[in-house]
Amino acid sequence: MKNIYFPDEDITTDDLYFVCYMIEKVARQLKQHNSYVVNKIGKKTLQHLLSVANVLHADNHAKVAQEWIKAYGLEPGNFDITDVDKELAEIIPTSLQMGKVYQRLISDTLSTKEDYADGIINVYNNPLCSTIDNYNTSAFYEPSYVIARAYQHGGF
Repeated sequence: MKNIYFPDEDITTDDLYFVCYMIEKVARQLKQHNSYVVNKIGKKTLQHLLSVANVLHADNHAKVAQEWIKAYGLEPGNFDITDVDKELAEIIPTSLQMGKVYQRLISDTLSTKEDYADGIINVYNNPLCSTIDNYNTSAFYEPSYVIARAYQHGGF
């Protein structure tokens, strides 16, 4: 994917990682599903965010999250991803860790006809995300090729 502001520059997987991390961070803060954040932001804005990610990552991430919430009209919900059975899930992955899980899944499943914004929308709206985001299971710990195969085959 090319940067929409500087067409000679490519969007990197690090840029994708930052956007996935911020989606996770904002969703957790608002107690929303990741798909809510992605769908409210939309493709055009995702393309913008991917194009400026190399600058935004240097800013205070809490400030960036607040700016996204305000700018994109994101509202609180009641889905607490960290509300898990402590006997089943002793450790809850961080937003950074889950950003990396989703960055890898998007990179591993992106078709040649899609850009990163399409990949974000497709992956975060896939039913497999409810399994990955259920920390009572170990789906998010699976190797990236296993998660990608589950995505392509409709489940684990």
